[in-house]
Amino acid sequence: MALTDAAIRTAKPDKKTTRKFDSGGLYLEITPRGGKWWRLKYRFDGKEKRLSLGIYPEVPLAGHKDKKTGEWIDGAREKRDKARQLLANGIDPSEHRKAIKAARVERAENSFEAVAREWLTKYSPRWTSSHCQKNLRRLEYDVFPWLGGRPIAEVTAPELLTVLRRIENRGAGETAHRVRQICGQVLRYAVATGRAERDPSADLRGALAPVRATHLAAITDPMRIGELLRAIDGYQGYYVTRAALCLAPLVFVRPGELRTAEWAEINLDRAEWNIAAEKMKMRVPHLVPLSKQAVEILQGIQPLTGRGRYVFPSARSTTRPMSNNAILAALRPMGIPKDQMTGHGFRALARTVLDEVLGIRPDYIEHQLAHAVRDPLGRAYNRTSHLPERRAMMQQWADYLDKLKAGAKAVPLHRQVK
Repeated sequence: MALTDAAIRTAKPDKKTTRKFDSGGLYLEITPRGGKWWRLKYRFDGKEKRLSLGIYPEVPLAGHKDKKTGEWIDGAREKRDKARQLLANGIDPSEHRKAIKAARVERAENSFEAVAREWLTKYSPRWTSSHCQKNLRRLEYDVFPWLGGRPIAEVTAPELLTVLRRIENRGAGETAHRVRQICGQVLRYAVATGRAERDPSADLRGALAPVRATHLAAITDPMRIGELLRAIDGYQGYYVTRAALCLAPLVFVRPGELRTAEWAEINLDRAEWNIAAEKMKMRVPHLVPLSKQAVEILQGIQPLTGRGRYVFPSARSTTRPMSNNAILAALRPMGIPKDQMTGHGFRALARTVLDEVLGIRPDYIEHQLAHAVRDPLGRAYNRTSHLPERRAMMQQWADYLDKLKAGAKAVPLHRQVK
């Protein structure tokens, strides 16, 4: 006799597992602890098999509409009927379920987000931590909410363009272009690892509005450099920030390298600063010869911060380096607007004046800027290449800045010193 919902609700457990049969191979299995499991008994290829259909009351006897969502929820009988339809088509319901589960697992493992995170993990050792975090934030904020769950092999150019347009429409055109580049790298990685057939981002070239190239603001006129240095010299804020401001034009490293400088990297006796590869944009160790003026600045701050890890710790916690915006924020009260000078601008300042005014060999300058420089045979220079020449250049540069700060007559740009 077929089961009823009332009979199922009132069924009591026994000392042993008992079974109450419905029809078509469907039965309810009641364990000694009171658990009620739906099972389907069937035969396939001459063998008797069983399939679990869920637990009562989560799976009721008959299907019904959900009162809140209006969705149809299959009951045990509907699940039985679907399984028997598979049998009628020569498909084993148990193997069919395993195949669906495997497909779901594969879909999750090969989703855009899963592949993107795998790509980030693989390539992050080659990047600075800040670059890695920036890429991750862009994906988490602008891409994963819309494409993260999609199988990467099924992502189309129109889908990707919709995501990029959303970024573009909020006025972040440059970010949209960068996100397209990141997505392209992820998609090409998927192709290389066999998870996708092609990179649809290639179809979007020209689809986004072009972004006008802008250069990080820098003061490069020698007369104005003297004014800038005198303003820095008169800075009345946090002493650590003042020291960083004074050191920045002398070493012209990237802002992230300056703010995360550690005492363990600096040898004042040898007048050298050795920056580890993991901190560098190009992932290559970098050596910065220190001028006498740079050494004096570091000696001046050593009694204050020398017992800690960072040369320029945060004002809020000595266990963290100063913030990304500390230098930029310090320049503003001096009356130096952001369209004239940034923390990164000290690099452009040094590169321009060393070349066009002091007549230094460009390869010495580029090497000291930690740019990719190669010798005539195409080999990359190592960290100590041209060290004596670079040491002399850094001292010449520091002496020149002192003269500008003191108000000496500056040589105009585009006239090299003979």
